[in-house]
Amino acid sequence: MEITNIPNRQVFLDRICYTTLVFGRFNKKLTLNLTNDEIKKLVNQIIISDETVTTKEGKNYYLQKDDIELVINSYNFRLITANRKKS
Repeated sequence: MEITNIPNRQVFLDRICYTTLVFGRFNKKLTLNLTNDEIKKLVNQIIISDETVTTKEGKNYYLQKDDIELVINSYNFRLITANRKKS
């Protein structure tokens, strides 16, 4: 059984990065219409929330709060996508 160390919230806040395409993907997958800055603010709120559950599978971190799941690459901390999870 592999033991995985999950970085603390501050590491995610300091290292999170975005591609141009991820903003469109974020809005499409969550059926939202947020600006890039609004998406960054929402992502930061999810990262710092005490209610967020963080797991790691393969090369990705999964941060889930309520019905939103963020998928973040564990090597470069790039936001890959967001998913709407069934409650």
